[in-house]
Amino acid sequence: MAKFDEKYFNDGLHEEYDVKNLLADGEEILWQGTPDRKAFVLGSVFKMMPVALLWLAIDGTIIYFIVSGGVLNEMGWFAFALIGFFAIHLLPVWIWIGNIVNAGTRQKNTQYVFTNKRIVIKTGFIGINVTNIYYQEISTVNLRVGIIDKWCHVGDIYISTGFGSTRSNMTSQVLWDVKDPYVLTAKLQNIVNDIKTDMAFPNDLRPDSNSGYNVKYKN
Repeated sequence: MAKFDEKYFNDGLHEEYDVKNLLADGEEILWQGTPDRKAFVLGSVFKMMPVALLWLAIDGTIIYFIVSGGVLNEMGWFAFALIGFFAIHLLPVWIWIGNIVNAGTRQKNTQYVFTNKRIVIKTGFIGINVTNIYYQEISTVNLRVGIIDKWCHVGDIYISTGFGSTRSNMTSQVLWDVKDPYVLTAKLQNIVNDIKTDMAFPNDLRPDSNSGYNVKYKN
């Protein structure tokens, strides 16, 4: 039986939450980046804004008529319950404002890394969430460039994993507001295609353009 190493799981336990600390031996970084700060913050402002402003306008109008008509003075203790109701009813507005306020922190904590084995996505506001996507699990790679993205020269890369004819069998991750989105999408599609070709063709049937698992990707 192999000798048990008591320090195996203890090494690096107190290191910072950096993706580089999660890499395995021999794993190489091909590319790493973070969302563009300006695009990320602007996206948080405009996301949900129509719904939040409409919600605020409706609730604000109701509150105005209640206050201006002196209804609160006549309702007594029930007025406090009414105020509490509208405070909860304005939840979409509070969520929208909260997303704007913490956008800078979420952008700072977001990190994307492409290695020669997988994609590592680190996100979080208070806590830290790390998602690993291995290339052989990827089914589609799509790119979306919105109005704000085009203005800031960035794009959103949508990565779908899982297989099957129904959406319930698939999950998606998004790399928000990355620079050089067209180049990154093309290179990522090439890596996924190479690995799937390698898995689909036995050695004797493998195309000359794909030499197998020894394919090397350069950053």
